[in-house]
Amino acid sequence: MNRIKTTLLASAIAFAAAAPAQAAEYKIDSDHTFVVFEVVHLGIGKAYGMFRNTTGSYDPDAGKLNVVIDANSLYTANKKRDEHLRGPDFFNAKQFPEITFESTKIDTKGDEIQVTGNLTMKGKTKKVSFPMKKVGEGKDPWGNYRTGYEGSLTVNRMDFGVDYMPEGLSKEVTLNLAVEGIKQK
Repeated sequence: MNRIKTTLLASAIAFAAAAPAQAAEYKIDSDHTFVVFEVVHLGIGKAYGMFRNTTGSYDPDAGKLNVVIDANSLYTANKKRDEHLRGPDFFNAKQFPEITFESTKIDTKGDEIQVTGNLTMKGKTKKVSFPMKKVGEGKDPWGNYRTGYEGSLTVNRMDFGVDYMPEGLSKEVTLNLAVEGIKQK
C-alpha cells in the first residue's frame, strides 16, 4: 500500500512540475492608471499633461500588454490648451480617438520587465521598447488581487504626425506610465 501511495505522490509531483504555469490576466483599472506626458516648451521649461481614461489588459508572464488611451481624455488643467491639443494641430482626437499599444514581446527579470510592441498614435504605428518595474502586488480591501507597474518611454512626436510648432515644443515627448490592474477570475 505504501508503494502505491509513493507512486501516486511521485506521479502527482511530476504532473505538477510538468504543467505550464497558469497565466494571469489583469484588467487595467482606469481609476488607478495614469499616463502623464512631458514636453519642453520654448526651450525654457517643461509642460505636463495627462490622459484621464486608459483601458486594456496585461499578463507579463504571457508577454501581453494591451493599452487603449482615450485621446479625448487629454487634460492639462487649461481648457483652451486642451481643446487645441485635441484638435488637428496635435492629436486630432476627432479623427483618431484612440492611442494604442500592443506588445509583441515582454522579457521578465524579477520585478523588472522590458516591453516591446507597437504604439499607434494619429494613425501611425511605430515599434517601441521600454522598461517597466513592478511597484507592488497584493489583495485590495474588496478581495481583488492587484499588481502595479511603472515605466516611461520617450518618443519623437514627429514620427506620429504630431508636428505642430516644431521650434516651440521639443520633438521628444516622455510618456510616464503608472498601470494598476485587477486579476481576472
